[in-house]
Amino acid sequence: NNLTYSPVQENLRWKCDRETADRICNFNRHYAEYSGYFLKTPFTKDAKKMGEGEQITFYDSNTGKPLFIAPVGRSMSDFLAESKAHGWPSFRDDEVVWENVRCLSNGEAVSVDVTHLGHN
Repeated sequence: NNLTYSPVQENLRWKCDRETADRICNFNRHYAEYSGYFLKTPFTKDAKKMGEGEQITFYDSNTGKPLFIAPVGRSMSDFLAESKAHGWPSFRDDEVVWENVRCLSNGEAVSVDVTHLGHN
C-alpha cells in the first residue's frame, strides 16, 4: 500500500530511476536503493563543478518540498567523501530543513508528507 499522499514526480533530478524512487519512497518503510546508487548518477559530477560555498537543495521526490541543503559547515568535498563512505548522501542536522522532515523514534527519516527518506 502507498504510504504517501502523492506519487513520485515524473522527471527526477540526476536521472534517478522513477520506478526505484517510487518503490523506496512510497511502498516501503525499511529499505533503500543499493549502497552507492547515487555514485552511478550525474550527482557527484555536478556537485564537483560547484563553486566554493555553493549548496545543493535536495527535494522531496513526491511533493518537491526542500528537505536538505548541503553542505553546511563543511566543504562540498567533505560532504561527498562522507556520503561515499556511508553509501548514500549523508546529511548533518544543520543541513536538514526541519519544517519538512521528521525523524521517528525507530530512526526512520520521513518528510512531513510521509515520503520515506531513509534511516539514521
